[in-house]
Parts: sequence; structure tokens; C-alpha cells
Amino acid sequence: MNNFEKYNELREKFPEFIFKGFDYEDTGEELHITYNFSVPGLSDFAPDWRIPKSREMGYIEDEIDENITFQNMIFNLGMIELVSYYKIACPKNVIIDVPGALAYIDEDALFWWKEQYFYGLGEFFYTNEIPLDKEGFMNISFGERASMGADKLKGHSRYADVYDYNEIKRDSKRFMIPVGGGKDSAVTLELLKEYKKDSYCYMINGRGATFATAAAADFDGEHVIVAKRSLDKRMLDLNKAGYLNGHTPFSAMTAFSCILVGYMYGLPYVALSNESSANESTVEGSTVNHQYSKSFEFEHDFVTYEEKYIKSGVKYFSLLRPWSEYQIAREFAKHEQYFCIFRSCNVGSKEDKWCGHCAKCLFVYYILSPFIDADEMVKIFGKNLLGDESLWELTRELTGMVSQKPFECVGSRSEVNIAISETIAKFEREGRPLPVLLAKYKDTPLYKPYREEENPYINYFETRNNVPEFLIGLLK
Repeated sequence: MNNFEKYNELREKFPEFIFKGFDYEDTGEELHITYNFSVPGLSDFAPDWRIPKSREMGYIEDEIDENITFQNMIFNLGMIELVSYYKIACPKNVIIDVPGALAYIDEDALFWWKEQYFYGLGEFFYTNEIPLDKEGFMNISFGERASMGADKLKGHSRYADVYDYNEIKRDSKRFMIPVGGGKDSAVTLELLKEYKKDSYCYMINGRGATFATAAAADFDGEHVIVAKRSLDKRMLDLNKAGYLNGHTPFSAMTAFSCILVGYMYGLPYVALSNESSANESTVEGSTVNHQYSKSFEFEHDFVTYEEKYIKSGVKYFSLLRPWSEYQIAREFAKHEQYFCIFRSCNVGSKEDKWCGHCAKCLFVYYILSPFIDADEMVKIFGKNLLGDESLWELTRELTGMVSQKPFECVGSRSEVNIAISETIAKFEREGRPLPVLLAKYKDTPLYKPYREEENPYINYFETRNNVPEFLIGLLK
């Protein structure tokens, strides 16, 4: 049975996915949130989040009980969390049966969510060979309990009283900076270093590279927020048993959690590190984009939704949106303190290393090579990736010799071609012999036009961005 046949069979057998509710508890040290999802006839799921409290926060559970804005953010985080569990069987009907849900969103919002699920699952559908069906893949509706208590909740001001510890002042230039451990967040930390004193790094399930990056940027433990997200073991067991599995929009999860955590800590700005290159589709000529939830399209939609339905007062934007990956690499190369600690490889993430065999490792190697000494590059990655002929097929995918890019967070096809062409020129200026990947690329029809054309990324600036005006000067 292929995956499309399995998809249809599972949808017939399990026609409903229900978001039943959420619970929260102040444990004294953290806010503990548990979500309740169900696929009737298959399993219930109870994933959870643990968000640490700052020293200044008192007991907040009673405040949450009276604060519709706070509850709304918890509910909306659940709306994006559910997609990881929905994909197990892809039921035809998603039912939002959370008591009081109609106080948070309306029918128009359900349409918004359906679009986010569709585009966010684009890679999942494509890699599982499930035809894209924007209209028919899901019906989403409210259950009977969605109206329970909604009028009472609506009786509270949507701009509920914000307690002293989490007062958001727009004129306060305090930032929460999500850190993933790669070069992009390191660049954002450096660009915002003048605001470091009153800002925080934010991590979801922090690991070696994320902690090391924060330390290299001189953030102490008091200014590092580590949220812990736990997956339900029953979902993992079903994945192992052969149920449907694949990519979900993790960056959208980050967005909704950032708003909640920023609100808790009274931080008016969340500064992401997503670049303009994320807008390019992974499969040429389609809407399938591994980086959809890092794209400006998602950012714009998210900001519009947040301002209409949540109204937290927290401004979410990507500081690096005006730049390309090429420009980010050029800036990163100025900050040697990160060279030996940054990591972007998903394959090697658990061991906090570069695997040296995947598309992400190869892309980062290519995009940095014009700016960092060749010997230093070998030290960073532990091997010379440009000398590994087994990576030639990945090179073809990264440069557009084939229509599908790797399903990884990589730069645009043109940026990779320019970076490779410039690296070849650099090797030749230094009198170095060309490693095998550079030599093979030089023999392709791509080399000459990219070598001869003017580099469009030298002073590139994407005008479609949400960067606050007072920060624009950092990027020009």
C-alpha cells in the first residue's frame, strides 16, 4: 500500500480530529500547559509545554483565569500544536470543541487556520505523494462546547489588565531573540547587541549550540528563556507503527509560543532571524516550501491574525527579512567567536555536530566559503566538504540543475550559484587547486553566466518586511 492509499484508508477509518481543551498550572517555577487532542477510535493525545517564570513573577494562575488575552494565547498555541497530531491519520474533519473557543476566534479565523495547515503541510503532502487539495483536505468547524462560557469570557476586556511583571511598553526597546544555534540567530544577536542589557534569548528545548550561541553573545542565565515542549509518546509510537508522518511547520509553532512568552515577560519585540531567501519554493513552480512558516507570506499573515484575534501588544518580526542568505553569511564571517560553536545540521543536532553529508551542511559550507578562509572552513566542519564527490547530487539540487531543492532550510538557487562561483574565483586568486565539487561545477553551463553577471546580493534590500523603523539603519 502506498502512502496515498494509506491516507485515504486512514481518513475513512478515523474521520474526526477533536481539539478538546487545554489545562494550565502555575507550579511555582513555571507555567505548565497541557493540550487535549483526540482522534476517536485511535488515541487521545496530551502534549505539554513548560515555560519558566522570571524571578519577578508572582503566582500567575489566578491572573490567567481572569485574563482573556493570556488564555487566548494558550488556546492559539494549541491550534498550531494540533497539526503534529492531525497528520497521523489526516482526518477529514477537524473539530474545535474547546469550551469558550468562540471567545477567541470566529468562522473567518477557521478559514485562516485551514490555509496555514495546508501550506504548512505542503512538504508532508508532497513527500508522501498525496495530491495537493486545498479545499478538500480538511473541513474545520466548531463543536458544541465552543460556545460554552464564551459570552462570559467576552465580558472581559480583550485588552485585559496586564499585571506589573508583564507590563508591555511600546517605547521600551526590549527584545526576545529566538536562538536556533545557527549563523542567522548569531547575526541577529550581534546586530542587536546595544539592546542586550534588557533583552532575552529564547529557546525551545535548548541544546548545546543554542546555549553556546547565547553565551558567546554574552547573555547570562538570567536572560535565557528555555521553553520545554514535549511530544506525546502515543504519537511517536504510532509513527513507528507506520502511520503517516512528515514535516510540520515548526517555525509557526515558534511564532505562537514567542507571543505567549513575550507577553509573560513583558517584552514588546520578538526579533526572528528569517531571511528573504526563505520565500523561494522548494519545488520549483509550486507552493511547496519547506520554509513556508519562515517566509514573509507567513509572517505577514501571522502579524495580521495576531493583531485581529490576540492583540497581545507583542510585535513579531524578522530582523533579517531585508537580507539574503548571502548577506547574512558575509556578516556572520565577521564574528569569529561563533565559528566553532554554531550548528545548523538537523542530522547531527542530537550530538551537536555537523554530519558532513546532508544538504544543510553543504549549503552552509557553500554560502560561507566566499567569506571565510578555506582552512578555517575545514576546522569548522571537521572535513573539506568541497572535496567530497558524493555530495555532487546535492550540489545539483541546491543550484537548480534539478527542479527540486533539498527539503532543508537553505538559500535560494541563485545565491548558491553565486557563492560557488565566487569561491572558485577566490581559490584561483590564492593559487589553490580546485576541490572536486568546484571543479565539476566549473564545467557546467551555470558557471560562466553566474561568474560574469553582477552580484545582485551585494546591497540587496527586501522592502517587504516588518522591521521597526528604528532598526532599519542596522541593515543598510
